[in-house]
Amino acid sequence: MEVQGFFTAIIIGLIIGALGRLVVPGKQNISIWLTLAIGVVAAILGTLVAGALGVDDTAGIDWIELLIQVVFAAIGVALVAGTYGRRRH
Repeated sequence: MEVQGFFTAIIIGLIIGALGRLVVPGKQNISIWLTLAIGVVAAILGTLVAGALGVDDTAGIDWIELLIQVVFAAIGVALVAGTYGRRRH
């Protein structure tokens, strides 16, 4: 991953975290900051997986890479919300 790709993944990750939270049904008892952090991690992981699959550099918008990132974010939000929610009760 190039440096530019890393910073782009971080910026996109802020948006991806919010999208991941919207995709997960129900109420998530986690802070917005944790959601954004999950989004950044999901964006970086999604970029790495897309690169491994060879779909990271396509003409136009990289829809497959974006989908992979949102899926990672949704999984991350669901896991953290489930774990965090159980500890608080």
